[in-house]
Amino acid sequence: MKHYDYIFTGSGLSALMTVYKMLLSGKFEDKTILLIDENSKRNNDRTWCFWDDEKLFDTLAFAKWNFAYFKNKRIKRKLNLNPYHYKMIRGLDFYSLVFETISKHTNVHFSTQKVLDFQELTDHCIVKTVVESYTCNHVFNSIFYPKALENQSKYPLLKQHFIGWFIKSKKAVFTPDCATFMDFSVEQKGNTRFMYLLPTSKTEALIEYTLFSKDLLSTSGYETEIQNYIQKLGITEYEIIEKEQGNIPMTSYKFWKHNTKNIINIGSAGGWTKASTGYTFKNTIKKSKDLVQFLLTETDFRKFHKQDKFWFYDLLFLDVLNQSNELGSEVFSALFKKGNPTLIFRFLDEETSFWEDLQVIWKCPKGLFIKALINRFIQL
Repeated sequence: MKHYDYIFTGSGLSALMTVYKMLLSGKFEDKTILLIDENSKRNNDRTWCFWDDEKLFDTLAFAKWNFAYFKNKRIKRKLNLNPYHYKMIRGLDFYSLVFETISKHTNVHFSTQKVLDFQELTDHCIVKTVVESYTCNHVFNSIFYPKALENQSKYPLLKQHFIGWFIKSKKAVFTPDCATFMDFSVEQKGNTRFMYLLPTSKTEALIEYTLFSKDLLSTSGYETEIQNYIQKLGITEYEIIEKEQGNIPMTSYKFWKHNTKNIINIGSAGGWTKASTGYTFKNTIKKSKDLVQFLLTETDFRKFHKQDKFWFYDLLFLDVLNQSNELGSEVFSALFKKGNPTLIFRFLDEETSFWEDLQVIWKCPKGLFIKALINRFIQL
């Protein structure tokens, strides 16, 4: 059985970002690393969008916006995002960057196999695939196993689920420098539902129908709404260039409780997704950076996670949406109707002081959150 220092089960965003930062640090040249995934990561299977004021992965940005609309049936507010930009990164571009970096390091290997199982033994870990088994000192698992999450009721589970169409219109109808960040003018139908409109040129855009709710729709349920929205934009002639879809867990469940001394759960499997928004890319940059720093001084993965106030804020928000899913539009509209977008983005990035937190929280519908707070304390 071949032995490695580190094995990554799954090679999604969190695994690739962590390995990428390990290699950039130059501190792990003496460590052998294996990534195992049944997907070779050679296709553009997703896009990530995030707001940023630090020029993170600027060279990879497929599109970037300085302004964004927030809309519902009553308001339409154009947000000046300065000093932030809203960015789009294509999955394939990120994969190519990471694998190009990996190719320059002989201590890192990639294997296209399906992981069947992994476990911690007395003094090492073992990872089993369909083809063979490996041993290692530490496992970084990013394969999401929903069973433990679904078999509990203390922490609500919602999903950010969506289908998006990249379309090309025959006529120039889009404003390339201005995205539509959230458009709640679509029918809510008892859920939190909205559209993203992310133009990449005057004739091309990603139009995405997104829900924060418990249950998925049929494919036609998403695509009919996209077709209706395109028609509402006045677009009559267009072609679909590409499609994407996703289903991201939104929960404050304590995934880190499943970490052991030598096995850590990362990505969605480790609770790295921002629970209240479903945003992943920016959070993963931060978490992977923290994890690489941790590896330089610590060996016990049970010490990695630190719970903070933002975890509790997210929990309350999910409690509200879990009980009153149809009111998501009301909550987001209260934030963005008059709120400072810079402060809101900093709050969602978990970079605000307690006083700044209160400025954002105070704009939310108070009755909903007070009720959620009381119910949560009863459960504690």
